[in-house]
Amino acid sequence: SNNSQWINFVTIRNRNWYRDNVVLLGDAAHTAHFSIGSGTKLAMEDAISLARALDQHGDDLGAALAAYESERRPIVERFQQAAAESRSYFENTARYVHFEPMQFAFHLLTRSGRIDYDVLRLRDAAYADRVDRWFARSPGAIAPPPLFTPLQFRGLTLPTRVVRSHGIVEASADGAPLAGYSTDAIDAAEGSPLILTPIVATSPGARITRADAGIYSSKHVEVWREIVESVHQRGATIGLRLGHAGRRGSTRPRSAGLDRPIHDGGWPLLSASAIPYSSRNPVPKEMDRADMDRVKAEFVEATTRALEASFDLLQIHMAHGYLLASFLSPLTNKRTDEYGGSLENRLRFPVEVLVAVREAWPQERPLSVALNASDWARDGFDVDDAIFVAGVLKDHGCDIVEVLAGYTTPRMRPRYGPAFLAPLADRIRNEAGIPTLVGGGIMTTGRANTVLAGGRADLCVLDPSP
Repeated sequence: SNNSQWINFVTIRNRNWYRDNVVLLGDAAHTAHFSIGSGTKLAMEDAISLARALDQHGDDLGAALAAYESERRPIVERFQQAAAESRSYFENTARYVHFEPMQFAFHLLTRSGRIDYDVLRLRDAAYADRVDRWFARSPGAIAPPPLFTPLQFRGLTLPTRVVRSHGIVEASADGAPLAGYSTDAIDAAEGSPLILTPIVATSPGARITRADAGIYSSKHVEVWREIVESVHQRGATIGLRLGHAGRRGSTRPRSAGLDRPIHDGGWPLLSASAIPYSSRNPVPKEMDRADMDRVKAEFVEATTRALEASFDLLQIHMAHGYLLASFLSPLTNKRTDEYGGSLENRLRFPVEVLVAVREAWPQERPLSVALNASDWARDGFDVDDAIFVAGVLKDHGCDIVEVLAGYTTPRMRPRYGPAFLAPLADRIRNEAGIPTLVGGGIMTTGRANTVLAGGRADLCVLDPSP
């Protein structure tokens, strides 16, 4: 609001940092928003790195310049990512004016990702204690950190904000989970009050691989009920991720490679448009009205079976390029009817499924949607689209959005890193006004506490990977 021309900052990136005997350093090679105060420091470090490379490689100028770029580029790109988050904060401060002062200040301090909850506690333990007491609404002298405070959705109360994804996939026979599912679910329940299954198919044709689990027969219900009871016996709750593979279905086990099609014995695929996932995958059928009615009915039947199996939460998967996601993305939806074109039209069928499932799912039990916040691809579905969609989903009974990204097309350009989905969850939560669940590189409790206390998400999926 101060009319400064620096408010909208241009980030410079270069595909190459040198050509022949010309080399770029500092702001000529890269810019990072001034709010993290690193521009001059980065330029001086570039110069030191270049001098060292020239000294080490003698008369081989090409090798020296290549060594300089290979050393500096990864470091600079991490700074640029942090600076981009900081810049986004200052260019969109209005997004957070509804925060209470304690959360507003915490979000400001942790805006770039370079400072987190653990760093603040190390620097000022009394301040971190005040953040804990504010988040927990506790007037006492001691309060748990944000990750270990309760949360309630409809009739479901969670004692902590920890969520674990049930890791076993491709351990089923004809859609029925095998023993490994139960063992893995029990292990996950030991450290989390809420666990989520992998994507469970609504029909045989909705599976990703032959070994994926389903919930499309009474036999499946019996097996799932035993798994749910085992989880409940350990004091945890369990949510069912319900989905349809769409054009990413009929593939070999993931151990043989991602999205590799089955050559013999595969099944027909459906999608918003007749566009294959890649040149090696089969062309799916563009869904007609009869296909939509059948798929919607399968989601409803699966919802009824999920209730019979006593699941505590239900999630509809609308991400990662699977069937419902294929309607949302302009990269996969080229329809010319009322289900294509504008975002409002592309959203029609996913909302039809959501409404039908919400009517079949008890009002006291929460309903979630897994939603891509970005396709990570040019001209694809982006976070602005996701904010609009999340608002519509909220109006039709969705209680919490799990924020995901990518896999709409194999030509995506991922942006991984610590808590890499948190900025996307932040925008959806605070612009669409809907609670968010987020994972993606959240490997420490400190990182999770940063996401929660800063109002970026309401639940965190902890990633146990190193």
